[in-house]
Amino acid sequence: MNRPEREAAARRIMERTQPAVPPDLYADVVRRGGRMLRRRTVARRLMWLLLFAASVTFLVWALMAHPWVEPPSDTTPPLTNW
Repeated sequence: MNRPEREAAARRIMERTQPAVPPDLYADVVRRGGRMLRRRTVARRLMWLLLFAASVTFLVWALMAHPWVEPPSDTTPPLTNW
Protein backbone atom coordinates (compact mmCIF):
# COMPACT_ATOMS: atom_id res chain seq x y z
CA MET A 1 0.00 0.00 0.00
CA ASN A 2 1.56 3.26 -1.10
CA ARG A 3 1.10 6.70 0.39
CA PRO A 4 -1.92 7.88 -1.67
CA GLU A 5 -3.75 4.63 -0.93
CA ARG A 6 -3.05 4.99 2.78
CA GLU A 7 -4.27 8.60 2.73
CA ALA A 8 -7.44 7.57 0.90
CA ALA A 9 -8.05 4.76 3.39
CA ALA A 10 -7.53 7.15 6.30
CA ARG A 11 -9.99 9.64 4.74
CA ARG A 12 -12.60 6.90 4.29
CA ILE A 13 -12.24 5.88 7.92
CA MET A 14 -12.51 9.48 9.16
CA GLU A 15 -15.52 10.28 6.94
CA ARG A 16 -17.61 7.47 8.35
CA THR A 17 -20.35 8.41 10.74
CA GLN A 18 -19.39 7.94 14.35
CA PRO A 19 -21.23 5.23 16.26
CA ALA A 20 -23.87 6.39 18.69
CA VAL A 21 -22.74 6.66 22.29
CA PRO A 22 -25.04 5.03 24.86
CA PRO A 23 -26.80 7.67 26.97
CA ASP A 24 -25.83 6.12 30.32
CA LEU A 25 -22.15 5.92 29.41
CA TYR A 26 -21.36 9.37 30.84
CA ALA A 27 -22.67 8.47 34.30
CA ASP A 28 -20.65 5.23 34.32
CA VAL A 29 -17.49 7.04 33.26
CA VAL A 30 -17.90 9.71 35.94
CA ARG A 31 -18.52 7.06 38.61
CA ARG A 32 -15.50 4.99 37.58
CA GLY A 33 -13.30 8.06 37.27
CA GLY A 34 -14.25 9.22 40.75
CA ARG A 35 -13.51 5.78 42.14
CA MET A 36 -10.13 5.71 40.42
CA LEU A 37 -9.25 9.16 41.80
CA ARG A 38 -10.23 8.13 45.33
CA ARG A 39 -8.17 4.93 45.10
CA ARG A 40 -5.19 6.82 43.72
CA THR A 41 -5.46 9.41 46.51
CA VAL A 42 -5.65 6.72 49.19
CA ALA A 43 -2.69 4.88 47.66
CA ARG A 44 -0.64 8.08 47.51
CA ARG A 45 -1.42 8.91 51.14
CA LEU A 46 -0.58 5.37 52.21
CA MET A 47 2.76 5.52 50.40
CA TRP A 48 3.63 8.85 52.08
CA LEU A 49 2.64 7.37 55.44
CA LEU A 50 4.85 4.31 54.84
CA LEU A 51 7.76 6.54 53.76
CA PHE A 52 7.37 8.65 56.90
CA ALA A 53 7.18 5.55 59.13
CA ALA A 54 10.28 4.07 57.48
CA SER A 55 12.16 7.35 57.94
CA VAL A 56 11.23 7.56 61.63
CA THR A 57 12.15 3.89 62.13
CA PHE A 58 15.53 4.39 60.48
CA LEU A 59 16.19 7.54 62.52
CA VAL A 60 15.37 5.79 65.80
CA TRP A 61 17.53 2.76 64.85
CA ALA A 62 20.44 5.00 63.86
CA LEU A 63 20.25 6.95 67.12
CA MET A 64 20.14 3.75 69.20
CA ALA A 65 22.67 1.59 67.29
CA HIS A 66 25.23 4.25 66.28
CA PRO A 67 26.21 2.46 63.04
CA TRP A 68 28.85 5.09 62.28
CA VAL A 69 30.93 4.14 65.34
CA GLU A 70 33.50 1.38 64.91
CA PRO A 71 32.76 -1.50 67.30
CA PRO A 72 35.41 -2.31 69.91
CA SER A 73 37.87 -5.01 68.98
CA ASP A 74 37.40 -8.35 70.77
CA THR A 75 40.36 -10.12 69.19
CA THR A 76 43.02 -9.00 71.64
CA PRO A 77 42.71 -8.91 75.41
CA PRO A 78 42.84 -5.52 77.07
CA LEU A 79 46.20 -4.46 78.48
CA THR A 80 46.11 -4.42 82.28
CA ASN A 81 48.90 -3.95 84.83
CA TRP A 82 51.15 -2.48 82.23
